Amino acid sequence: QVQFVESGGGSVQPGGSLRLSCAASIKIFSVYAMGWYRQAPGKQRELVAHIFRDGSAIYADSVKGRFTISGDNAKNTVYLQMNTLKPEDTAVYTCNKYPAPFDDWGQGTQVTVSS
Repeated sequence: QVQFVESGGGSVQPGGSLRLSCAASIKIFSVYAMGWYRQAPGKQRELVAHIFRDGSAIYADSVKGRFTISGDNAKNTVYLQMNTLKPEDTAVYTCNKYPAPFDDWGQGTQVTVSS
């Protein structure tokens, strides 16, 4: 059973940056594609970005050009660099396998963008 621990969230002003980390308890990144997801209050969870084992990545239109997903196999960790943050990026961010996420999700890390 895999466990995910997300960190790096916080409160920033519009235009600010954050770097999120997601550590997995097993060597999952070398086996599966991984995704960063987010869920805003009152909304469904959405896929923000995902990265394949070859390092290629795909982004949601809403974050394209602002967010960058990357991974470190040796550390079993996936990152999400978020730049030029907007209030609509406010959400709890979590990571999981892509596609078909595991049933068990981490606690997530809260990102709040507000002036």
